[in-house]
Amino acid sequence: MLNLGKTLIIAAHPDDEVLGCGGLIAKLVSQGEQVRVVFIAEGSSCRYNTLTDEAQEEINFRNQCGIEAMKCLGVSDYIFYNLPCGRLDKEPLIKIAKIIEKEILDYEPSTVLTHSRNDVHNDHKVIFRATVQATRPVGKIVKNLLSFEVLSSSEWNYTQSFKPNVFIDITSTMDVKINAMHYYSTEQPKHPHPRSDEVIRSLATMRGSQSGVKYAEAFEIIRSFL
Repeated sequence: MLNLGKTLIIAAHPDDEVLGCGGLIAKLVSQGEQVRVVFIAEGSSCRYNTLTDEAQEEINFRNQCGIEAMKCLGVSDYIFYNLPCGRLDKEPLIKIAKIIEKEILDYEPSTVLTHSRNDVHNDHKVIFRATVQATRPVGKIVKNLLSFEVLSSSEWNYTQSFKPNVFIDITSTMDVKINAMHYYSTEQPKHPHPRSDEVIRSLATMRGSQSGVKYAEAFEIIRSFL
């Protein structure tokens, strides 16, 4: 039985939660643990110059994909803030940090999971910085802060790679992770794209081989109070 306590996932966009820790989320839920997922940005408007009706339709569709993915993972506690995708660096960092602080005060998690500081996607970097700021060890102290890796972002930083030091066995929930990602139909190009089924399973296989299990997800400890 994992001992992460109440777990809060801070994701930049809908689909990052599945790619980064979908197997862990499903495992925690299956064990009766509490999980909340927070989506900061909407994930679609970066493909448009302005917020057109078509862009808004894609945002709504992406959110609906996220809702279905949450059902697949067994999560009923989630929220979409829909800040502009690809433009989080234009938002005051304090604004994003305050959103995360509010979630922490409301939810009182023991563990927070979020993006890697080294991801290529700039929104991911902003979320990492805001989460570190929001989890400063004062007030409602978060015991564990960990980063996850997201295919098509973490591995594309060729000079500063993701360096995990925690591995969690997701052999029992690997198929759930794959199925949850299927709900994000517009975000899954065909193999050999990193978000394809084959590469998602390949990464889990490699992380499993590093830790002696069939499939695993990898994390980097940013801070932990033992």
